[in-house]
This record gives sequence, C-alpha cells and structure tokens, in this order.
Amino acid sequence: MLPTFTKSQLALRNGQDREEIWIAYKGVIYDVGKSRLWKNGKHYEHWAGQDLTSELADAPHNDAVFEKFTVVGQLT
Repeated sequence: MLPTFTKSQLALRNGQDREEIWIAYKGVIYDVGKSRLWKNGKHYEHWAGQDLTSELADAPHNDAVFEKFTVVGQLT
C-alpha cells in the first residue's frame, strides 16, 4: 500500500522548499525530480507540488508520460 500525502504535504515537494519535486495526477503522486524538464520544480507554466490533473488537457502529451516517473504515494 502506498503512503498518503495531503495537498499541503505535496505543496512542500515543489523543488524549492525541499529537494523533492513531486506532482499529482488523478490522485497519484509522482516524483518528477529526475526529469530535466522539471528543473527547479518548474515545467513551462506548471509548478511542482501541485495536483496537475485539470491541466493535462492543455499539454502537448497524454497521461502516458507519467509511466516514466516513480510513484511515491497517493493524494488524500
């Protein structure tokens, strides 16, 4: 079973407050810190430490992109 994190706990993993760079999508939290596209917790106009589920529609990719990232937990 995966650990659970609140939105407040996720917000601290933004690449600024802590080293972790995490984002959430459909209730699953992913570690995107190894991606060069998420350097310093920013990816184009998106910031880490947030639930980006509603923003995927504007992305040039689909949700298959999350398959390359490590799942670290679930968003409560």
